[in-house]
Amino acid sequence: MVTAFVMIQTASDSIPECAEKISNIEGISEVYSVAGDWDLIAIARVRHHEDLAEVIANKLSKVPGVTGTQTHIAFRAYSSHDLDAAFSLGLE
Repeated sequence: MVTAFVMIQTASDSIPECAEKISNIEGISEVYSVAGDWDLIAIARVRHHEDLAEVIANKLSKVPGVTGTQTHIAFRAYSSHDLDAAFSLGLE
């Protein structure tokens, strides 16, 4: 599974509409409205790196109101949940 975080700039009057349309794209698992330099952050989860081009370049970036994107591809996930599972030997 390939995970990417997509920072999205939109026209200021279309943030909710863009978020709704982006959240319906296959391969987008979550969309967040955020404060700061970006209006939305989407999380893309796909099987292959090549699939990111379809999801981000061919679909997400073409949503009406989207004015810019920046994509960050994740190499590895770290969380207490993941670490607990990794170090658990099934012993109670």
